[in-house]
Amino acid sequence: MAEASAAPLLDVQGVTLRFTTPERQVTATSRVSFQVQDGDRFVLLGPSGCGKSSLLKAVGGFLKPEEGRILLHGRPVERPGPDRMMVFQEFDQLLPWKTVLGNVAFPMKVGGGLSGREVEERARHYIAKVGLAAFADAYPHTLSGGMKQRVAIARAMAMKPDILLMDEPYAALDALTRRRMQEEFLALWHDIGFTALFVTHSIEEAIIVGSRILVLSPHPGRVRAELDAAGLDQQQQGSPEFQRLHQRIHSMLFAEPVEEVPA
Repeated sequence: MAEASAAPLLDVQGVTLRFTTPERQVTATSRVSFQVQDGDRFVLLGPSGCGKSSLLKAVGGFLKPEEGRILLHGRPVERPGPDRMMVFQEFDQLLPWKTVLGNVAFPMKVGGGLSGREVEERARHYIAKVGLAAFADAYPHTLSGGMKQRVAIARAMAMKPDILLMDEPYAALDALTRRRMQEEFLALWHDIGFTALFVTHSIEEAIIVGSRILVLSPHPGRVRAELDAAGLDQQQQGSPEFQRLHQRIHSMLFAEPVEEVPA
């Protein structure tokens, strides 16, 4: 007899997101549903304007769905919280007047609950995990783009969130640095173990970093498919399996839009 599947860590149920501009109302996503299990590397993949970043912000508690609901551990998400930490693609997310150590420690100090020694020990632990132990006393202006992203990831991980929300974190990096950051992301996941909801518009990146991929249609974002990408990393990039999945996703992204049937 098969075991019942575990309750999802994150449950997104029929979420529609809309924005009102002076000219019109814009529907970013339409009735999007998916579930993220503990330990997933879950990727939201789609073209620009499909609402994937808006979905991430809604999970973060920064946007309220027009329809549907978002549950974390079975409880409705109503506001931002330390159980969901975000990493953005912009390099200016660090405080320029604080060192690497100061940046990583800052949210823990604000959150309270830890002694000064505990804050520093945890901050140094995660700085070392992202390979920046030698730069703990450096300031952001002395760091490369990739190094700044490592600091942002260390800062988020140090809060020990239930889920890490990553909004195209490597999109602004050059190709070689982006590839290295993808490798480091996977190594960190294998080393520490965490749950990530990762947004990208790159098919290759989705397959490399993701264990599961939700393919969204062009604007407004609707679910086209949920695909398994476990085991397909950079080492398998030239394999037939990788190429078949890449072609399948490509076909979905560029398929003709399907008209929504009114409920």
